Amino acid sequence: MKVQNIKDIEAFFKTVDACKGKVELVTGEGDRLNLKSKLSQYVSMANIFSNGEIPELEIIAYEPEDTEKLIQFMMTGE
Repeated sequence: MKVQNIKDIEAFFKTVDACKGKVELVTGEGDRLNLKSKLSQYVSMANIFSNGEIPELEIIAYEPEDTEKLIQFMMTGE
């Protein structure tokens, strides 16, 4: 799923942490980072925000209920 304009990074990662299955960020180079890893969260966000703009992100959630959680977050910010 493609996501944009994440305004509350902390809430986004809380949502990711609440997911039961694996959630990955696909980088522009095609690498997949496990967003449930705190180290990957910090590294991915540092790289994303290093140039001052937020690009479109591709997130992969492997469990349908996790996809629903992420969609709900994107729609409501909660």
